Formats: sequence, structure tokens, C-alpha cells
Amino acid sequence: MTYVWAFVIGGLLCVIGQLLIDETKLTPARILVGYVTAGVVLGALGIYPHLTALAGAGASVPLSGFGNLLAQGIREDVQKNGLLGVLTGGLTSAAGGITAAMLFGLLASLLFRAREK
Repeated sequence: MTYVWAFVIGGLLCVIGQLLIDETKLTPARILVGYVTAGVVLGALGIYPHLTALAGAGASVPLSGFGNLLAQGIREDVQKNGLLGVLTGGLTSAAGGITAAMLFGLLASLLFRAREK
């Protein structure tokens, strides 16, 4: 049943993004920032952990999950290190994902050549 919920929640997030692209004049960059911000807000309200528990990767993989991860890391680091945690918490909590994205991007740039269209 977890796979069904992951598909439903992840698909719903994609549908919302596609509707925003098709029906509004928002640029994709603004939509992406909106998703990250929504993840932070839903995490602060305590809703996102329940969504992640229900949908697993369907909720944690999209950009809203990244926003929630950053906010969670900042919250934890502020409790441990005080105000300095505002600057270090997000990077500490998301370091694995950021590193993986950078390494895969580097690998793709080494294996493939960009061509003009």
C-alpha cells in the first residue's frame, strides 16, 4: 500500500506543478522555489512528517521534501548550537543529497557532450 500512496502523493505534486505551469504565468524557477517554501511551511506546521510517513519517497523525493529537510536540519542544529545553527543546519542535513547531485552532475558532464539545438 506504501507504493500506491507514494504514487498518489508524488503524482499529485506533479499534477499541481503542471497546472501551475499551464494555467499561470509563473516561471518554472518560481514554481520550484514555491515547492521548497511549501515544504518548509508544511514541516513547520508538523504536517510534512505525516505526509512522509504515509507516502515515503512520494513525499520525500520532490522539492517540497528538500525544503522540509532543510527546515528540519536548521531546527535541530539551532537546538544544539544556538543561533549558529541557522547557518549550518540546512547544509548539514542536506549534505548527502547535495553531494550526490553534484557528483552525478559531474559524471554526466564527463560522459556526455552538450550540443547546440
